[in-house]
Order: sequence, then C-alpha cells, then structure tokens
Amino acid sequence: MSEVLECHGLSKRYGAKLALESVDLTLARGELVGLLGPNGAGKTTLMKSACGLLRPSGGSVSVCGAPAGSGEALSRLGYLAELFRFPGWLTAEEVIELHQGLSRSRGGAAERAALLDLVGLGEARGVKVDAMSKGMQQRLGIAQALVGTPHLLLLDEPASALDPAGRRAVRELLLSLRQRGISVLLNSHLLSDVELVCDRVVLLVGGRVVRSGRPADLVRPRGVEVETASGVHTYEGSTREDAPRIVSELVAGGEQVYGVRVLASTLEDVYLESVGA
Repeated sequence: MSEVLECHGLSKRYGAKLALESVDLTLARGELVGLLGPNGAGKTTLMKSACGLLRPSGGSVSVCGAPAGSGEALSRLGYLAELFRFPGWLTAEEVIELHQGLSRSRGGAAERAALLDLVGLGEARGVKVDAMSKGMQQRLGIAQALVGTPHLLLLDEPASALDPAGRRAVRELLLSLRQRGISVLLNSHLLSDVELVCDRVVLLVGGRVVRSGRPADLVRPRGVEVETASGVHTYEGSTREDAPRIVSELVAGGEQVYGVRVLASTLEDVYLESVGA
C-alpha cells in the first residue's frame, strides 16, 4: 500500500476532555511528517493511538492497511516514546538484543551491528546504558525502534534534550531513513529542525488539525531587503519575482548594490499565529 499510516476521523476522549477531534492524517511510504502543536494539543495521544496503546473513541487508525494495535500493524512500526528508560546494567548491544526478542526479529547479530553503526554507536556496543550520555541513549532509543526494519517510525521528541551536535546527528539520521523508504512521524517542539527535514507538517491545536502542508507552502513572503552603499532598503510586500526589477531600478539610480535578501515568514511565525500566541 502507498499509505503506511491512515487516520480517518480519529477522536479520543478522556472522560469529559476531548483530546483528539476528527483528525484526518496520512503518511506515504518514505515520507517524513512533522507533528507540531503546544503541550496538550493531542500529539502524543495521536502517536499512542497509532501504536495501539490507546483505543480511539471514534474514527479509525491503520498501519499498512492493518488496524492499529493488531499483530500485523505492530510488526510494521517502530516507536520511541518521549520518556523512555532502558535497564542501566545492559550494554547497547544487549538492549537491541532484548528488543529483537520482544519483536520476534530474526536479524541476529548482523542486525544489531547494522543498527548500532547506523546511529553512530558501533564503537559503543559494549558500553552500559548507565555510562552513556543523554545523546547516546537517545540514539540507542532510535536504534531499538528500527529493530525488524519497520515501515513506519513514530518518534516522540527524539532530540529535545540534545545539544546542537546531537540534534544535527538526529536530523542526518532521519534523512537517511527517508532514503531507505521508511516513513517517519516526528513529534517535536524544535521547529527549526522540523523545517529542515520534514516533507510536510501537521499542526494540532486543541486536538484538531488547524494547518497542514509543506513548510515552504505554509510560510508567506514579507518583502525584499536590499543592501546598498547608502544603507539597507526594505520593500514590504514585494516577492522574489520583484527582486530583479528593484535591483535594476536602484542601479539605474546610481546605487551600488551589495546584497539582496527575500524575506519570508518562518515556520515559527506560522506556529505562533496558529496557536494564538
């Protein structure tokens, strides 16, 4: 099937609280989608529903055509929770071996070595979890989510506690997964990271999808900025197509032009506007 994740009219209620309301969301094979929204928007509830950890109050969720939570669906997805813990006395390789047993993977030592190499822990296979940095543990968490070569990977804040180098490593890893045809649903508050790697973003507010689309399509132009010998000139409302004409007019008027920059809103601007902040 072309769609590895399908949510149709997905709703989830906790007593009187409606956490998700008629959410429609699909992920195609090899697509990397960012799931955005403030705390309490329903992002983790959506991910747990896709894993089968929560039963929807309405609508449906399927993974590769199988109902979420079914054996077939679980065999095709990997999941990394936001607050995960591995036994501190296990080594990196033993953690992967444990999850191979839980998922009934037959990959053996070759799979363990390949996954640890993929996340940059090949030289740390014998290091115990208690001796690992937060970044190493985070990468180990992604490795365990990839056991069994899932079609769909659900990542809940995988880079929230990492330094800039660790965040870059996670971004590069996500891009490599996309090249392998693995679909990723990424829940993150790091808007700059989402903007850099995601094909599409979905913004949840109050359990409802309020915006969705490619990051480039969600932002809007804010003008053109031109640096000249007499200073910086800003042409509000102008677009990229207006830039050549603006430069030509400045040069014809005797100005020396040193640089041109097309201004646009950022994903952060779109996010703050959508959540009303």
